[in-house]
Amino acid sequence: MESVIKHQVNKNKEMKPETRNILLKAYAQLQEIIDELYEAHDGAIENNDFDDASLLASRADRLYQEAENLEIVITELEDR
Repeated sequence: MESVIKHQVNKNKEMKPETRNILLKAYAQLQEIIDELYEAHDGAIENNDFDDASLLASRADRLYQEAENLEIVITELEDR
């Protein structure tokens, strides 16, 4: 996945402010969704709904990875 990110970064010479802003907005929204999923996971655990808890944690983990990748792209483009 990292090689895909580097390829995306290398293709783009300079990031426009509009692009930066929308990427930052997407990152912030992903973080909010991730927090909600982890909170729902905790609630499911408290209710012994382990299947739901597993599903919620799995989706949160996946989105967390995507948010990390997005953060790398933003950082790389800002460093140019």
